Amino acid sequence: MNTSISHARRIQVVALAAPVFSSLCLFLVPLMPFIVAVLLWDRRFLKNYSAQRQKFRIHFQALSAGPVEHYFRDVFLRVKQVPVTVYGECVQCGNCCLNKSCAFLEPMDGGKYQCGIYGTYLRKFSNCGSFPLHAQDIERYQCPSYFVEGDPRAIWLKSSN
Repeated sequence: MNTSISHARRIQVVALAAPVFSSLCLFLVPLMPFIVAVLLWDRRFLKNYSAQRQKFRIHFQALSAGPVEHYFRDVFLRVKQVPVTVYGECVQCGNCCLNKSCAFLEPMDGGKYQCGIYGTYLRKFSNCGSFPLHAQDIERYQCPSYFVEGDPRAIWLKSSN
């Protein structure tokens, strides 16, 4: 009985925390280039302030469409059950980076993308390190290279070898 009460309380916390966090982030958009430049000691976030501000606005709007709630529910509070096995490896398509809306995403040659904060401590506080947790993550971003056990793509990939 305590487990279900605890689970219900966690769901309530997520329902309240996600929109508050999203609103706070959107409120801080004008300051984000400065904040990130200081946190990372990286001046590139200040070079074109208006473009960076717009990137952060798009970034936070994309976050508020589901990833903030996912982070609080599935990563931070560990409410949802995580599948035993996720198969695949990253092909640097950029889909999981808020459908290529991440303010830190950097394009590379060949239509690939890389994370501009991959090697920093800041990345540890994001959803990025947990992708993909479950089938919903893979489906949300239409990831071409990860799948969970039972996914029809697993049969196709196994038979193509």
